[in-house]
Amino acid sequence: MYQFILAESKEHIGYLTIHRPNQLNALNKDTIAELHHALNAFNQDPQIAVIILTGAGDKAFVAGADIKEFADFTIAQGGELAVTGQTSLFDFIENLATPVIAAVNGFALGGGLELAMAAHIRVASSNARMGLPEVSLGVIPGYGGTQRLPQLVGKGKANEIIFTAGMLKADEALQWGLVNHVVEQADLMAKCEEIAQKICANSPMAISAAIRSVNAGFKDGVNGYETEIEAFAQCFGTKEFIVGTTAFLEKRKANFRG
Repeated sequence: MYQFILAESKEHIGYLTIHRPNQLNALNKDTIAELHHALNAFNQDPQIAVIILTGAGDKAFVAGADIKEFADFTIAQGGELAVTGQTSLFDFIENLATPVIAAVNGFALGGGLELAMAAHIRVASSNARMGLPEVSLGVIPGYGGTQRLPQLVGKGKANEIIFTAGMLKADEALQWGLVNHVVEQADLMAKCEEIAQKICANSPMAISAAIRSVNAGFKDGVNGYETEIEAFAQCFGTKEFIVGTTAFLEKRKANFRG
């Protein structure tokens, strides 16, 4: 079905693997389009509670965008590239109702780091290396990197990473809050699955509402507190609220997927 990605599911978890190992899983337009399609399909599947996104092999999550594809672009084409990518993939992931965990195995550079930052949770292997090297090519990050990196690590550190085109080691990324966890590469998927299974036990509706509410606090012109109040109130009118509160009062675990 897909040329550049692998998609499978198991026990309420959707797995997406970017599969361009000879190009270190670099993103091109077709890969971005396929990721959008696969993410949307998982998001529409009521049996999928969490999506784990990773790259094929042990060298790279995503080594960046496919530079050959845009090396001769005009200003207009460059703008279209950024708009299409942000709308169809990076912003799409950030606002997806289903949480996405990025399993960062190896290099996550340029568009690769931007992809990981768009995910809701990031787990890195100990050999991971992360950075935004675009200024060394005479361009800047175009898939949200200048916006999401300061949100995660602060303005000053983000400026340093972007301006120097340097790379952070996994332990540095953890120190600065760029990733949630660092584990040995052999344990990477197991750690992501551990987190995913904990998410699976909770209300899908409430998690979706939490994603909307958290994101609202980072959007210009949106009052995150008001979004939270509205989302909180709407929870009271749902079946999952009844399931969860009833289970609590009866001192048992809620089954939101029964």
